[in-house]
Amino acid sequence: MQSDLTLRRPREDEEEEFLRAHRATSPEVPSFLHYYQEGMAFRRYLEVLAEQEQGINLPSPQHVPSTFLFAFVGNRIVGRASIRHSLNAFLERKGGNIGYVVVPEFRRQGLATAILRSALPIARTRCRVDRLLVTCDDDHVASIRTIEMNGGILENVVTGPDLEKPVRRYWINQRSPVA
Repeated sequence: MQSDLTLRRPREDEEEEFLRAHRATSPEVPSFLHYYQEGMAFRRYLEVLAEQEQGINLPSPQHVPSTFLFAFVGNRIVGRASIRHSLNAFLERKGGNIGYVVVPEFRRQGLATAILRSALPIARTRCRVDRLLVTCDDDHVASIRTIEMNGGILENVVTGPDLEKPVRRYWINQRSPVA
């Protein structure tokens, strides 16, 4: 299943699949759909994603241009990836260049690893850097494995009153091939 994975934006005729993935994932991961507001016209949401990628109408000065893609296997959305084109102070501490989520029914199938692996070359192009930062909660064993399987090297674990949990910060060097 992993080899059939593609990262892309949904087409306008895929709204039903988009909503299915949203309903399945958002109760557990409210940030599954960045910039989506309940009831928003699907066509408008796709326009917002294009604007975010170009840095147009960013919601606040803390936001950076980002590429938001959905992971498809066949016609099913199995997850998503968010690629931030640059790092500000918040993203350097906690968020990183790449975030990813797997839809609950597709977890434990190696798809997070495949999503991150597929996002890395896109991120390298969009971010124009050789090293990419990927973070996860210190107790999220599956994400730790995913990042390490994609070549992540732990730099440190950050804590503080601004964080609910300690956060692991990994760098993935894009000059060397990813395993």
